[in-house]
Amino acid sequence: MSELRGVGIGLGVAQGPIARMAEPLPAPKDEASTRTLDEETTRVKDAVAAVARELEQRGAQAGGAARDVLEAQAMMAEDPSLEAEVASRLQAGKTGEFAVYDAFASFRDTLSAMGGYLGERAADLDDVAQRVIAHLRGVPAPGVPEPGHPFVLVAKDLAPADTALLDLDMVLALVTSEGGPTSHTAILAREKSIVAVVGVTEAAALADGQTVIVDAAKGVVTTDPSDDELAQAQNRADERKSAASAPITPGALSDGTAIPLLANLGKPEGAAQAVELGAEGVGLFRTEFLFLSSSQAPTVAQQREAYTKLLQAFPGQKVVVRALDAGADKPLAFLNDAHEENPALGLRGLRALRASEDILREQLTALAEADAATDADLWVMAPMVSTVEETEYFVSIAREYGVKTAGVMVEVPSSALLADHVLKIADFASIGTNDLTQYTLAADRLLGSVSSFQDPWHPAVLRLIHETGKAGQANGKPVGICGEAAADPLLAVVLVGLGATSLSMAPTALADVRATLLNHSLDDARRIAEAALTATDAASARAAAQQAAGI
Repeated sequence: MSELRGVGIGLGVAQGPIARMAEPLPAPKDEASTRTLDEETTRVKDAVAAVARELEQRGAQAGGAARDVLEAQAMMAEDPSLEAEVASRLQAGKTGEFAVYDAFASFRDTLSAMGGYLGERAADLDDVAQRVIAHLRGVPAPGVPEPGHPFVLVAKDLAPADTALLDLDMVLALVTSEGGPTSHTAILAREKSIVAVVGVTEAAALADGQTVIVDAAKGVVTTDPSDDELAQAQNRADERKSAASAPITPGALSDGTAIPLLANLGKPEGAAQAVELGAEGVGLFRTEFLFLSSSQAPTVAQQREAYTKLLQAFPGQKVVVRALDAGADKPLAFLNDAHEENPALGLRGLRALRASEDILREQLTALAEADAATDADLWVMAPMVSTVEETEYFVSIAREYGVKTAGVMVEVPSSALLADHVLKIADFASIGTNDLTQYTLAADRLLGSVSSFQDPWHPAVLRLIHETGKAGQANGKPVGICGEAAADPLLAVVLVGLGATSLSMAPTALADVRATLLNHSLDDARRIAEAALTATDAASARAAAQQAAGI
């Protein structure tokens, strides 16, 4: 028996035999084609179209975040620039397989160098290329194995197309050697409530058929466990299943301290599931979906319709709407079409809105009209606020439109360090832990090569959250958490101990976080948080919190 460590997603525990993801197809040889140019061109076009349609179909079946990712992959497969790259190689006499392989690799390297959103999409190109080459060869694309029995899936990482349609009756758990708590695999595992441990660097040593216990709560994969260990793991799984079916109650600590548990949503259509899973409101509504799918800004009427639909789903409850957060990994040509060498540090969030203030004013108009037509408690916040002056600007302009509760996102160290001044002006703060971690550790959160730095358990990040929490207490202002960190049950306890007054997360994470909070008092949470703060790195902070919590 041995233990392999990684980052657990949620509190689940599962056991079973391993089935490894198939290795990628070997690279095609650089050799001359025996077909005519027209024949190779037709083959490639048909293969690309077939793969794009398959990705779209998988996305439609999967829904949710997976649909957006897969639709983006399908669009990428048929990108005209990529098509031109393939065509140039075909014209040079290469085979369709090699032309696709070489063109996609060149395109991937270009995107990787850009970083941010495009850098993340570059990794998806490998999956698309593999699927097109498999289609050209007439063989199945590498993907999830089908051993004919339930299994623990082990892979380097999972492509969105594979994760989206996992057969949850067969896949007992996921173990990946790469990825972190905010990777696609982690996000989709959380969304689907799959037991997962990611970033297990020694996962390559796991063999097909080997029995393991995957313990997400501890972030541990136990190999060749004893009968006793298997029985204990099964008991825990049964207890968790029983707890999940218990009546839903408001979020609270064991001493009765209320900690509202809210949902992160990207579209109004997600509201029904959030309510069903016990969300007490919305802690982050991302408005980008209205803008990203359009070549121009949506009208006030179009926005009002979407916001009204959202607010109607939460009568009397808090709904926090984030003003358009564009730029960096979400570029919008009609907002900012200037080339930026480092867009993550450029004109994004509130900076971009100030440069095109009419878009901000139209959004506030639509929100005010939706608020007047519904009974929800609307809160509006500005993204990427880095100065006190920006806080004054946003709160002032929001007041012009009758927004009663105007706040700011704390996503950069400067706003956390100035939180005592910021919260004298803003009505509330909401901490976006994904970006706060990125900017604190200078590690692009969408770049796989630095994913090990993208861990919200890092004490530097926790200290900034603590500063913001203390500022909230001093000013009598609420401080919420709306990043992925809130979905980590033990980290949720730490965040409350650091001063968070509400937690917002993917709806499927609500049950685990609710159950974990009920095991600890406010004094416990502060003690566990203090233990994490004394650490010097993310791993030791997590271990210190586990020890303090008795895990």
